[in-house]
Amino acid sequence: MKLNRITTIGAAGVLAAIALAGCSATPSSTSTESSSATPTASAITSKVDASLTGTITSGGSSAQANAQAAWTAAYNAQAKGVTINYDKSQGSGGGVTNFLSGAYDFAGSDSPLNADQTTASKALCTEGGINIPVYLDGVAIAFNIPGVTDLKLSGETIAKIFALQITDWSDPAITKDNGKALPAGKITTVARSDGSGTTANFTNYLAATQKSVWTYPAGKDWPVEGDVSKQKGGSGVVQAIEAGSGTIGYADHSAIGKLASVAILQDGKAVPFSADAVSKTFEVAAVDASNGIKGDLSKKFDYSKLTAETYPIPLVSYAIACTTFKTPEQAKLVKSYIGFIDSTLGQQVAVKNAGAAPLPESVLKAAQESLATIK
Repeated sequence: MKLNRITTIGAAGVLAAIALAGCSATPSSTSTESSSATPTASAITSKVDASLTGTITSGGSSAQANAQAAWTAAYNAQAKGVTINYDKSQGSGGGVTNFLSGAYDFAGSDSPLNADQTTASKALCTEGGINIPVYLDGVAIAFNIPGVTDLKLSGETIAKIFALQITDWSDPAITKDNGKALPAGKITTVARSDGSGTTANFTNYLAATQKSVWTYPAGKDWPVEGDVSKQKGGSGVVQAIEAGSGTIGYADHSAIGKLASVAILQDGKAVPFSADAVSKTFEVAAVDASNGIKGDLSKKFDYSKLTAETYPIPLVSYAIACTTFKTPEQAKLVKSYIGFIDSTLGQQVAVKNAGAAPLPESVLKAAQESLATIK
């Protein structure tokens, strides 16, 4: 895959593609509008072959859903003969399962393949499957409390709420975090019922930072049983929070719509979600965690490096693809589409339409190099 500078497609083409994505995708109410529509001269891009034709079948992460809709619209502005099907209903767990069965050309997942899945992928992909970062956002703690629009919670209080140790909004720990008492009322936690990378990211944070409270394992399956409202998909979680009273749950930030979200107390400072705060988290805390397959770009977070400027529950979502496809034609299609996603333009489309944070240029460059090895 040829790396190009953004000047080869021109500012007019960039603006047109972003505008088209904005019209065709479902906008996020929290989209970041401040990012420039015109990439810098040093930006990374991947040239799209307008003559390509064929179908890409994929699915998985619901966190990627808004971005995938926008990416598809912007990509199809350049390659009209390519049909891209992305099924968000599967969640990360279902996406990986379908990928490993051979049903998907790539899976969207909010966590990379684990060791067993990597081994299983070798039966499908020869060398194995690789995880390529495509989307950077955060896990929002969304809530619906009558009369409350501003809520601050420490990591310890969040852990106790979701572990069902704090069950009323008038609890002293919540009062302490907010400097005032909230009206008494039952807390209803809302979690995912399906295997979810969003759950994995949230429980990774809890297990790493609140060990004295959160004694459950980190992973894709919600581990707490009891008085928990379990819902399928990020949209199901958001709908249950909206429909309830005194509800609190977790979802990718781009999915929460008009719901308010918690500002998380970090080193004594309340840190709300923002693209800048998530980008800072990636900058200071993301470390390489390759699965050993050439071209893999898996990441993990060192939560000990969090600061008062970082949003503490980041989410990096991946496109999981084979290193070797059944046909070179299908490999070319997938490389082209993911290459567009992992360009400066592709990342700006996600910023504008899904409220995401752009991946660093170093990650985009590494992604292009990984894609170049796929055959």
